[in-house]
Amino acid sequence: MTWHASLQLDYTRDGPRSVAHYLHDGPLRILQSLYPEGGAICHNVLVHPPGGLVGGDTLDIKLSVGPGAHGLVTTPGATRFYRSSSEVARQWVHARLEAGARLEWLPLEALAYNQCRAENKAVFELAPGAELMGWDVTALGLPMADLPFAEGTFAQHLEVPGVWLEQGRIAASDTRLMDGPLGLAGQRCMGTLFFVAGEPIPRERRETALEVVRELIAAHDLRATAGATSPHPQVLVVRVLAPLVEPAMGLLKSLRAAWRQQLWQLDAVPPRIWAM
Repeated sequence: MTWHASLQLDYTRDGPRSVAHYLHDGPLRILQSLYPEGGAICHNVLVHPPGGLVGGDTLDIKLSVGPGAHGLVTTPGATRFYRSSSEVARQWVHARLEAGARLEWLPLEALAYNQCRAENKAVFELAPGAELMGWDVTALGLPMADLPFAEGTFAQHLEVPGVWLEQGRIAASDTRLMDGPLGLAGQRCMGTLFFVAGEPIPRERRETALEVVRELIAAHDLRATAGATSPHPQVLVVRVLAPLVEPAMGLLKSLRAAWRQQLWQLDAVPPRIWAM
C-alpha cells in the first residue's frame, strides 16, 4: 500500500501575531502553533505519522507566508526513505513568500536507507522584501548501525526560480562520487544552510553575514569540509560534509543562530521539539 499525503500551510499576519492555518489530506499533520518568542513568530512541527516513505509514497507540502508574517517549520525527526523495489518515493515542497514575509524551513535530516529510490525537491518563490532561512540535510545509510548506503539512488533539487538552482542524483554504486576526493570523499552526511532574499542583498550585509559564519566554521572540527559563499546577490549558502548527521547538524544550528542574530536581530530561539 502506498501513501499519498498533502498539506497546505498558510501563515498570515493578524495584528501583532503570525497565525497558521492548514488543510491536509492523508497522513500529514501540523501540531498546534507555538509562540516561544512572542506572537510575531509562529512555530509549527510537521508530522508524518507513518514515519517514513517507501516506493510510490508522495508527500506534497505547500506553504504560503503572507505580508509581514513569520513562520518557522521543523519536524520531530528524520524523514526516512526506506528500501524501494521499483517505484520512487517523493517529497515535494513548494513555498511562496509575499512582500515582507519571513520563513524558516528547518526540517531534520532526510535519511536514505540502503536500496531506497528517493526524490527530495524544494522550490521557494519570494516576492521583493521577503526573506527565507532554511537548510537541507541528507544522511546516506546508517553508518553507526553498520547499514551503509550500498545500493539505491537519492535525487535532490533546491530551487529559487530564476535565481538559484541546485540539483543532483546520488547513486550508491557510483564509487567515484561516494568515495573520490572530488566527490563525497567517504563522507555520508551533506548539509546546506541557505539564506535567500526576494531582492538583491546589499553587499555589506552579505559580506558581514559570510564573515560571521566563516569565523564559526574556522573554529569547528568540520572546518576542512565546510564553507560559505554567495552564488547570487540574493543568496547566501553554507555547505558542509560530515561522516555523521550529529556534527553537521550541530554546526548548522550554530550558524543558523548566528545568521538569525546578524541578519534579523533575533535571538537564537530553537524550536521546542529539538530539546525533546
